[in-house]
Amino acid sequence: MKSTLENHLRDMLTLAIVHKPSARALIVFDHASGLARLLTDAYHAILPTATMIEFSPEAAGEIRASANALSPGDLVILVQSSSFRLNDFRFRLELFNRNLAVIEHPHLGRMPESEFQTYIDSLAYDAGYYRTLGPKLKERIDKAKKILVNGPGAQLEYSTTFETAKLNIGDYTGMKNIGGQFPIGEVFTEPVNLDGVNGTVKLFAYGGMGFKLAVPEEPVLVVIEKGLIVDAPNAPHSFTEVLDQIRQDEPLWVRELGFGMNRALTRSRLLTDIGSYERMCGIHLSLGQKHTVYAKPGFSKRKSKYHVDVFVDVTTVQIEGETVYRDGAYCI
Repeated sequence: MKSTLENHLRDMLTLAIVHKPSARALIVFDHASGLARLLTDAYHAILPTATMIEFSPEAAGEIRASANALSPGDLVILVQSSSFRLNDFRFRLELFNRNLAVIEHPHLGRMPESEFQTYIDSLAYDAGYYRTLGPKLKERIDKAKKILVNGPGAQLEYSTTFETAKLNIGDYTGMKNIGGQFPIGEVFTEPVNLDGVNGTVKLFAYGGMGFKLAVPEEPVLVVIEKGLIVDAPNAPHSFTEVLDQIRQDEPLWVRELGFGMNRALTRSRLLTDIGSYERMCGIHLSLGQKHTVYAKPGFSKRKSKYHVDVFVDVTTVQIEGETVYRDGAYCI
């Protein structure tokens, strides 16, 4: 496990982040979870000259001073059992504003030991796979006016154009920010016209209360009309309480359409942390009005509250009649 993790992180640093030996690195970490300890030790082994600071409220001044001493192009790695907060804003965004590369591993404490190997495997960086498949998916999505998401006894139809697809494939060429949250592996978009989404889907997993993955005994059938969830017959309490929570504050919109690409994460290889599992090889959607990447008229970024990831029981996905996903793998 240790050598595998070090190899994956070394590939990530070399191939995705393109961290140069001459560049400096700062590693901010905690030891509050077993997975955080594994990652911290691995990063220290492959970046022995990096500045190491254990996170605590008392260390905030030292962390800021060390980050301020870095130059554009240097690297900050955040290994977090929960999520580090130095003020009201995410520290990663502050670091990006300084033109620093960032690798963030948040909420590691949500993963039990039984998931450690799955998380480690999800950090493998297959540049050829991601950098070939990702642009192919983006090209098709950006031109599409119809996408069908098919599953057992369910079909969700998108009859609309789509927002410009975003790539999360470890290729930061031409991008303002280098890095982000890991693991990676995703192409995502959303409908230009949300009311162009109609049909049914079955969800094999979803973000439950406490930001942890919930997996029902049987997939949950959801009915969508004009972009809104209108019914979830026979849904378990763990799902209806999520819907009820969203419904209290905003409509039950279906916004994000995510094409997860990470082959280490599947329907049988799960991660409890939603933000990590979101990259699983398959289709995920978001429930709620919030999606900060894409602006929509009448949708206030400040007032929108919910973005709950849900994972579709899918057999095939067709973009403009072309099957791009079948039985757990992409086929383009």
